[in-house]
Amino acid sequence: MKIAFIVWEFPILSETFILNQIVGLIKRGHEVDIYACQQGDISKVHPDVKKYQLLERTYYLNQIPKNLLWRIIKGIELLCVNFYKHPLLYLRSLNFFKYGKEAISLWLLYTAIPSFQKSYDIIHCQFGTQSFSGMAFRHMNAPNAKLITTFRGHDISSYVQQRGDRIYRQLFRNGDFFLANCEYFRQRAITLGCNPNKIVVHGSGIDCSRFRFAPRYPHPDGKVRIATTGRLVEKKGIEYSIRAIAKLAKTNPNIEYNIIGDGPLKHELQKLIQELGVSHIVKLLGQKNQQELIEILDNSHIFTAPCVTAKDGNQDAPVNVLKEAMAMGLPVVSTLHGGVPELVENGVSGFLVPERDVDALAEKLDYLINHSEIWPQMGKSGRVYVEKHYDIEKLNDELVKIYQQLLRPEDSHKKLSVQPATFMPI
Repeated sequence: MKIAFIVWEFPILSETFILNQIVGLIKRGHEVDIYACQQGDISKVHPDVKKYQLLERTYYLNQIPKNLLWRIIKGIELLCVNFYKHPLLYLRSLNFFKYGKEAISLWLLYTAIPSFQKSYDIIHCQFGTQSFSGMAFRHMNAPNAKLITTFRGHDISSYVQQRGDRIYRQLFRNGDFFLANCEYFRQRAITLGCNPNKIVVHGSGIDCSRFRFAPRYPHPDGKVRIATTGRLVEKKGIEYSIRAIAKLAKTNPNIEYNIIGDGPLKHELQKLIQELGVSHIVKLLGQKNQQELIEILDNSHIFTAPCVTAKDGNQDAPVNVLKEAMAMGLPVVSTLHGGVPELVENGVSGFLVPERDVDALAEKLDYLINHSEIWPQMGKSGRVYVEKHYDIEKLNDELVKIYQQLLRPEDSHKKLSVQPATFMPI
């Protein structure tokens, strides 16, 4: 199969779930091209980007200015430069009788690629926010391809809150099939108007072989090392874990809390750490690549992901950093948030507490600190669960199966056989 991935930014270290799918499809003999709206940081990339020469497979779409006047001016410039290369293509991009708002807004004009020589079986939009580019890309460049969209988090939470419940109405009419990375977001899409027979749960997988399992035991130095990984943004809830650690430090002086990641709240969180007087315990380690992250988690005992619903409505699915920590054998503490309860079995692989509840978070962390005898069994339970439900090899096989069923004309009237329960807790 020939597959086009539509993404916002590439390459990007924090979106290994997309990279894992791309690599998995290539390893299975399929051709994958990546169409991105903007270029990511190429100075620090995942090893697979280089190994599979993915930058050579990446193309960058024209940026569409938000300002309408500037969009018109740049659009005229595009026409002047490219019209002679493929006049019929650009005339088609302006056909508002056929394409309506997509043509009037100049989305089709900016997405048209002159002298386009490729063909695709599948166009896969990563995040609902990229579906608009995906629909335009199909209209202009690959009209015979099947259009699939994956909903992953902010696209089905905060984005909908900002743009309104009707934002995906056109996509639900025109898209061929939809994936959600948890049942929580599948139900949200159905509520917004998605045909329940055209959407299944397909989780974000991890390469379990890269995350070596090791039972956790107390360290000879008596120190308990707690870790968090994630972007320093509101929905990761890191403020609350810092406050919980500060509370614990009064009775548990021999703890250490390492936060891996970067983001807009870095200075605010650093100020909070100083105000709470825990600079000697809590460390902001910044962005790390996967191998550096694994080394830190290897030396940790407990992992916490205190996710919260942000003020703008942004929510998380079962986050990959939790899967990675669980795969490595760490007992976890997280929150009753979004799709997280579909990953963490409360009392089995870890604990779940209400969002923003510092006292409850501190209580569960304190329990784990003082009951190290349950670490090995909790860690083992987490590893087994992640291997069963989120192994990237199994999920990539399922993705190929979804593509293949979608391309069979005789099955086009049937619901795909991949069932949401495949990826739900038992």
